[in-house]
Amino acid sequence: MGAAMAANLARAGYPLTVWNRTPGRAAELRKLGAKEGDHPAEVAAASDVVAICVSDSPDVEAVLFGEHGVAEGIKAGSLVIDCSTISPAVTWQAAQRLARQEVDLVDAPVSGGSEGAQKATLTIFVGGEPAAFERARPILEVLGKTVTHVGPSGSGQAVKAVNQVILAGTYLGVAEGIILAMKSGLDVEQVVEALGGGAAQSWVLANRSGRMIANDYPLGFKTSLHRKDLGIALALAAEVGATLPVAALCAQLETGLVTQGHGDDDMSAVARTIRELSGLEA
Repeated sequence: MGAAMAANLARAGYPLTVWNRTPGRAAELRKLGAKEGDHPAEVAAASDVVAICVSDSPDVEAVLFGEHGVAEGIKAGSLVIDCSTISPAVTWQAAQRLARQEVDLVDAPVSGGSEGAQKATLTIFVGGEPAAFERARPILEVLGKTVTHVGPSGSGQAVKAVNQVILAGTYLGVAEGIILAMKSGLDVEQVVEALGGGAAQSWVLANRSGRMIANDYPLGFKTSLHRKDLGIALALAAEVGATLPVAALCAQLETGLVTQGHGDDDMSAVARTIRELSGLEA
């Protein structure tokens, strides 16, 4: 996702210096005019704004504060935009550490998957100081169609956790409905079309039911990443005293899928488990 987002920034005319944890992945960005740094500190030294998109809290901490990390090269007055989905507490701690260097951080996790990253239609939830958000806004508006400042540092990550909890229930609900229709001998495509005009309509029903019917789950958003995100949400729930039974169930199902080797499938693969439990081909 980060490469697609960076490509959209390059096409919008932003001069880029880029770095990827996996060597060799910047070739397409170089064709768009980006320079490639040897490490995050070099990227930070060449930039007024540093955008990060990696997988998890330890990855963000390593990019920011590890050897040759952003913090080693960044200049006072710079801005860090973290589009990763990580723990709100880790975000807040990182913001405090960077503030000591007179650097602002906004957490800006995104929703919309790889398609949204490629098409620049992401939904972006932003936490941080209002002035830092306004500085980040023009960049984020290149990446997504909906950019919302939701509160202070860590708030963007908390909203993303809410987003992932809601998606857990929606994907499970659609999967159960599709399997019920199949087991009932109905024309499932017709069922989906009929439901699309009523209260059961959702993005997941419209865009992922076909994958569940075909039992084929090309990548949109990895099951393993959604499982990671649910771990963040469940930890936040434990911290604030919220009970999330559906999210907990979905996390267990996704743990099983990852164990079975389906972690890189789109998260609609939760239907695999419902199919198997219902006696259909999994």
